[in-house]
Amino acid sequence: MTVKILIRRKFLEGTLKAASEMLIQARTNALSHKGYISSETLHNYDAPNTVLVVSMWDKKEAWDSYATCSSRTDNERKFAEILDGETEYEIFNLGIGG
Repeated sequence: MTVKILIRRKFLEGTLKAASEMLIQARTNALSHKGYISSETLHNYDAPNTVLVVSMWDKKEAWDSYATCSSRTDNERKFAEILDGETEYEIFNLGIGG
């Protein structure tokens, strides 16, 4: 079942340019991973240092595989240096199953 992964990060003041470059790299990495469908990056209107990435995968197992791959974990270590708090994740199925 197709899933959307919501990834919320709050970045330290003055780090959005670096964050943007890392987000582009993260998307580039995901593009080559099996099961990746698409993603979009949202910038919070009222809290400009907060960014939400909505990533779509053909199934949760594809996301799980990508989430633990070395290219992503390396990039996540770089994110940690400019974050104001922890990265938050939520996983949603598309539609309501019965």
